[in-house]
Amino acid sequence: MYVVRPVELADIAALEALAAVTMPGVHTLPKTRDKIVQAVERSIASFAAHVDIPSEESYLFVLESVAEKQIVGTAAIFASAGSNGTYFSFRNDVIQQVSRDLNISHSVHALTLCSELTAYSQLSSFYVDERLKSRPEAALLSRARLLFAVLAPHRFGDRFFVPLAGVTDPDGGSPFWDALGRKFFKMDFLDAERVIGGARNRTLIVELMPHYPVYVPLLPGDAQAAMGQIHPSGELAFNLLTAEGFEADEYIDIFDGGPILQAHKHTLRTFNSSLTRRVQDVAPGDTLDAVATYAIASRPGMAFRAVTIASPALENSETVGLPQHLQELLGVAAGDDVICVRI
Repeated sequence: MYVVRPVELADIAALEALAAVTMPGVHTLPKTRDKIVQAVERSIASFAAHVDIPSEESYLFVLESVAEKQIVGTAAIFASAGSNGTYFSFRNDVIQQVSRDLNISHSVHALTLCSELTAYSQLSSFYVDERLKSRPEAALLSRARLLFAVLAPHRFGDRFFVPLAGVTDPDGGSPFWDALGRKFFKMDFLDAERVIGGARNRTLIVELMPHYPVYVPLLPGDAQAAMGQIHPSGELAFNLLTAEGFEADEYIDIFDGGPILQAHKHTLRTFNSSLTRRVQDVAPGDTLDAVATYAIASRPGMAFRAVTIASPALENSETVGLPQHLQELLGVAAGDDVICVRI
């Protein structure tokens, strides 16, 4: 049995261990203890905050093995990207060029530095243990952030986006960065990530990045090939997010050229397909004719919990049957409401 819950101070050592196994250039979690402590403390404060409009809050969740008391995954959501500045990305544009004298007309792919994703809510920090990548718990972990947003919509915007790590070599080098960012920052990709701390909202980005469109055909072939491509470690996240309803192609990351997926919340399955159901007791030994796997979540705030269950179809039912151990895990009792969505 696994549960998704808000991170706690007691999880810091486990997060350090997870951060140590991520690859160079793939910034799923902060790399130092101080940064991890900051992220955990910020998350705890965000859950406790009384929010009128989304701002600087960030919410970090962990996937925990209940039996082993072991943290096996992380996922986060930021209330408002660029809340302390501006979130920068490259927008894929097409520039039309025409010469009437030569009777020539053609389209040129260009990248334009933009801040259009500022104030969108941002999903990030998705990591799950290799043993669980083909199990429904991986989908639960990814989706739990959105289930929390369904339970607490005032904490988030109406649009969401997810930057995914782009193509890098085993040493963390990025062909896209080498062709573009290095020319302006005068440093290696990993050095730039370290100096900026993974942020895409720093003033120095707009100070140093090109302000005019970058004509893609002028970039080296390997840099062009890397644009919009995901790091192999991000394939699971990409598949889960596109199945959720996120779309790529419009924006890419300004550092490694990785894809940025985005969507309005009403196009996402968790928002448009989630069901509110009343909890019903399931007696020990009762057998249910399970036809689907659902993510079940309850209680916004630090009491938030999410689990998976195999259940009969809930779409035409007013209740969901939960055994006692799951009720205790979710912090609910018979008669309470939970939200459910098919995985």
